[in-house]
Amino acid sequence: MLTHYNAHSQPRASRRWLFLLAALLILYSYSTPTFAVTGELDLTSTAIGFFAVAIFVLAYALVMAEEKIHMRKSKPVLVAAGIIWGLIGWVYVQNGMSDASEYAFRMTLLEFTELMLFLLVAMTYINAMEERRVFDALRSWMLRKGFNYRTLFWLTGGLAFILSPIADNLTTALLMCAVITKVAEGDKRFINLACINIVVAANAGGAFSPFGDITTLMVWQAGIIQFQEFFTLFLPSLVNFLIPALVMSLFIKNQKPASVYEEVLLKRGARRIIGLFLLTILTAVICHTVLHLPPVLGMMTGLGYLQFFGFYLRKSLPRSLERKRERYSRRGDTKKLAQLGSVVPFDVFNRVARAEWDTLLFFYGVVMCVGGLGFMGYLGLMSEALYSNWDATWANIVLGVVSAVVDNIPVMFAVLTMQPDMSHGHWLLITLTAGVGGSLLSIGSAAGVAVMGQARGSYTFMGHLRWTPVILLGYIASIAVHLWLNADSFTVY
Repeated sequence: MLTHYNAHSQPRASRRWLFLLAALLILYSYSTPTFAVTGELDLTSTAIGFFAVAIFVLAYALVMAEEKIHMRKSKPVLVAAGIIWGLIGWVYVQNGMSDASEYAFRMTLLEFTELMLFLLVAMTYINAMEERRVFDALRSWMLRKGFNYRTLFWLTGGLAFILSPIADNLTTALLMCAVITKVAEGDKRFINLACINIVVAANAGGAFSPFGDITTLMVWQAGIIQFQEFFTLFLPSLVNFLIPALVMSLFIKNQKPASVYEEVLLKRGARRIIGLFLLTILTAVICHTVLHLPPVLGMMTGLGYLQFFGFYLRKSLPRSLERKRERYSRRGDTKKLAQLGSVVPFDVFNRVARAEWDTLLFFYGVVMCVGGLGFMGYLGLMSEALYSNWDATWANIVLGVVSAVVDNIPVMFAVLTMQPDMSHGHWLLITLTAGVGGSLLSIGSAAGVAVMGQARGSYTFMGHLRWTPVILLGYIASIAVHLWLNADSFTVY
């Protein structure tokens, strides 16, 4: 999930339970297929290794207690990353192998840096569109139409499914939730159903696009699945959304909410920024598929597009304001004249500053922590337990369910780092299950946690849990559709 967090959104790790299970399974790292998973020294049965695991478990416990202790989640994992790699460095220096540990650290840092810069550009564009009131305008349009509850249920779910592959599942879920809570204010039963539908739809939509979720982005950047190949997951993802939606829609009263009027005017340049974002995505795809260069090159080039356009908006602002003042004065539109007085120049660096830096630093800390644990040899043990003793299909299905309890990012990091010998169909399967498995619980995805914060009291953990069996049907059906439609891709050549 390309992510943009608001004040209410908390990363789902901070709400996790079943801590021992989390401690066991969140032993992951991220790398390209050429990066060595395990160092030359096996530290898994040494005191140094046990101490490193204990440090990570303690750090992650503090992350999960974020809401209780009110300490930002990046702090403990940043310190833990330093301690773990410090331990590795000390052991390898003692053995005269410091070059190996230095190389491993640099490679892990390089892969994180590529992903962080990619996410930073995406966050900047989303923030720019939010500042230009693109999302407010979409919400206003839906409010003015006066749809009934059933239509609103399908419209918000459908838009969540369509928009999340581009705008990411978290941003889309928050936008649709804002519509539901405003239109159906006070109707907790409908808000709960609609929010469940939105979370399921946003996660399903994000599963068939490299831009829909952080996990799909990781798979794409690793070069395992090509850009166009993600769309083979479209029908399985659609099934994952439609089956629960069809069942839940039968329990919605066919009534119409009170009409809500809200007028929102797009700020100057809003549509062109949308166009630049699509051009940026296209540039990233071309860099990866045609030039065989990292997609982050295309994203950073796209940031340059936005900077140039921001320069144009600032330079042309006085002339634009003067034209509008003349036009509104002739019309006698005092309301719009007053709005012109509050116009401030667009500044792209303000959008960069509004990125969720705590999340990006948390991401660094966790990747480096588990990169170190993987280098010590723990991921080799985990790979042996999962993919040597189990069939890859069942392992991937179970990992999708686990992602609802733990987090899909560590699950996907673990699989990418372990690099099990799987067919292309199995790689598509873990991409699907890690993407949609989080819908099984309200705390199972960043979208669900954020929506719980926004619709506090109406959309709850227990309210979502009552519909988990229905969502599980969609999860099973989506896997079945993938196994059927893409059966040829499961052949290992």
